[in-house]
Amino acid sequence: MRYFLTGATGFIGGRIARQLRADGHDVIAAVRNPDKAQDLAPLGVQVVKSDVTDKESMRDPMRGVDAVFHVAGWYKIGVKDKTPGAAINIDGTRNVLELMQELNIPKGVYTSTLAINSDTHGKEVDETYHFNGRHISEYDRTKAEAHKVAEQFIQAGLPLVIVMPGLVYGPGDTSSVRTSLIQLLQGKLPVVPRGTAFSWAHVDDIAQAHLLAMTDGKAGETYMICGPSHTFVDAIQMSASIAGVPAPRSVPPGIMKAASVCAGLVEGFVDLPDAYTSEGLRVIAGVTYLGDNSKAKRELSYNPRPLRVGLEETVEHEMKLLGMK
Repeated sequence: MRYFLTGATGFIGGRIARQLRADGHDVIAAVRNPDKAQDLAPLGVQVVKSDVTDKESMRDPMRGVDAVFHVAGWYKIGVKDKTPGAAINIDGTRNVLELMQELNIPKGVYTSTLAINSDTHGKEVDETYHFNGRHISEYDRTKAEAHKVAEQFIQAGLPLVIVMPGLVYGPGDTSSVRTSLIQLLQGKLPVVPRGTAFSWAHVDDIAQAHLLAMTDGKAGETYMICGPSHTFVDAIQMSASIAGVPAPRSVPPGIMKAASVCAGLVEGFVDLPDAYTSEGLRVIAGVTYLGDNSKAKRELSYNPRPLRVGLEETVEHEMKLLGMK
């Protein structure tokens, strides 16, 4: 099979490219900066300079492929410049799916996120759930709009499958979760908020779920490919136990909410780190991004690993990078 892949230089997309090549498939990776894809070329991945915000730059590379994985996305929390969010997540998704339609590509998988459902207030929601309120972050909002775009193309007959990861972790992560893990290992993580919870899945399981969605997923269907649900406190305590370091104390979510309000009052005058902006604090103030993966387990044979198993590999990887035994 010959696949067209966006987001190949990202955390999830890179793993998908590797798994596809390991299975013997041809992969065309559309990347904005080929210099960042130097580790893919030795694997036999065909790297092409292309951008999801420039529709025509993808036309020739996509022509004649058997299927498309659209994974590329803008994921920034707490940053001042939020303009790329709509351009990449919404307009970029429309560009990719329009080309799929125009070139009659037989099938595609689009990577959405549980974040489109915002705070689920402790409940694991399934694919039938629809959130209509105000989103917590610009990432959540733009991905929700992109999800609607994907659904519109499905209604128009595009053979597309939507997958919804939750929190993705593992070696190679560059998110704020990794930052917290490193701070934990260095004894610099002051506190963690109670109540904040995610459905955690190892990046290799998420990549495998994409391949399963392509081969076994039904066109027009949506699958939550999240992992088991745990609080952030649980994950930090597990990581501390694995590493043999002290776990930080936990604080009520109200403290984070109050800090978010205060940050909102001063961030126009003070240059705050992304994690300490109003948005950066708001997304961890007792918020729960939870999903039910029963459908993916049932129809795709999806089987994500337990959180502790995945954290053991992840913590050991970070300890090695830090020179810790």
